Amino acid sequence: MSEVTATSGSRWMRGPLRPFRWGQYRLLAGSVTMSLFAAGVWLIALVWQVIALGGGPTELSLVSAAAAGGMVATTLLGGVLADRVPQRRILLAVAGARTVAIAAVAALAVGDVLHLWHLIVAAGVIGLGNGFTYPAYSAMLPSILPAEDLMAANGVEGMLRPTIMQAAGPALASALIAASSPGAAIAVVAVLEAIGVAFLLLVRQVPLRRDKVAEPAHPVRSAVVDLKAGFVYMVRTPWLLATLLFASALILLIMGPVEVLIPFVIKDRAGGGPGDHAIVMAAFGVGGAIGSLGMAMFKMPRRYLTVMNLFWGAGCLPLVLIGLSANVWVIAAAVFVVGICFSAPMVIWGTLLQRRVPPHMLGRVSSLDFFVSLVFMPVSMALAGPVSSGIGLGATFAVAGLVPTGIAVLAIVLAKMPKDELAHPLDIKPAGDEPSEDIEVTPAKELVGSAA
Repeated sequence: MSEVTATSGSRWMRGPLRPFRWGQYRLLAGSVTMSLFAAGVWLIALVWQVIALGGGPTELSLVSAAAAGGMVATTLLGGVLADRVPQRRILLAVAGARTVAIAAVAALAVGDVLHLWHLIVAAGVIGLGNGFTYPAYSAMLPSILPAEDLMAANGVEGMLRPTIMQAAGPALASALIAASSPGAAIAVVAVLEAIGVAFLLLVRQVPLRRDKVAEPAHPVRSAVVDLKAGFVYMVRTPWLLATLLFASALILLIMGPVEVLIPFVIKDRAGGGPGDHAIVMAAFGVGGAIGSLGMAMFKMPRRYLTVMNLFWGAGCLPLVLIGLSANVWVIAAAVFVVGICFSAPMVIWGTLLQRRVPPHMLGRVSSLDFFVSLVFMPVSMALAGPVSSGIGLGATFAVAGLVPTGIAVLAIVLAKMPKDELAHPLDIKPAGDEPSEDIEVTPAKELVGSAA
């Protein structure tokens, strides 16, 4: 019986869940899951708490702007710190501050003494902290996993985001608000965040992957030097610069139409309502989860730069159908495909950064990547309405669907990506690649053996 169980367990662990062989990754994944679950509940609870306080779209915009502004303000600094400070400390500090801020809001809400400015302050604190999270997580992951498991780990995280944050979290929030109040839902957010902190406390510290070099004595000057070095590395690395420029254009072209214009296509052209919009957005999320988990099942493609950029570019083509269709199910099918094609190459991208960017630069490069998304997403949303009014919904979606493919090809050719990816193959295991010796890992066979 033990041999049968061990064999099936080994097969299970060789698939997209193979990173869970490592004990420290399981703890980190547990923390990420709790954080995403809390974020999903918070998104819905926050809206209805603003409404419960008598607020409307303007008040909600103020709260949302505080969170977004906080992230923009700290993302680049977060990359610098992730390369200088042990990443576990950063993640713990951010998660702890987030837990305290949300618990304070929950206590004020339950005590019926909550005001709008409390929510604005809390959202600002959460946003400021979240700007540090992504660079620290990205820089830490290669320290606890071997290179051949990074792609699977990025796929798992890409799958968790739509299923936990965009589906399970909002569903729980809706149930809690219906049964009790937004304040009760916010209290649950605090509990989930606290559980995430408990997972992080069990994760062992990993050493910084940074050489000790002479640095300016003043911390501000030192941080500026580090940030400048990150920009210089980006500009001097063709595949990185070309991909980030392409990603900037991609976000600018498609996020506004997807987030802002699709509801109007559903309402004005397809005659649908909120339920139909929910179906379409669910299709996008499910597509993203399938794309991430599906990509996690494979090894890194040999032509990883070409595949990644063409996936993103050609994956936008179904958006053309949205501008032409008056059928909700056709629109849902189109965004389902876009979700797959948008999320699958994200797994390659995250793994690529972790494999090819020098370890001491990874935090800064990850923060530059995150910063691009934060900056161009609101710009795209702001432009979507005026552009569609000027040229029409159909033409706007045609531009969003057709132009990215051309830009992708241009990026691949100008940055000489085919030559670069053959010169730096990632489909083979690097020599001597193992997690840090300071991390205690538990192989799958031990887990299965003990369970048997």
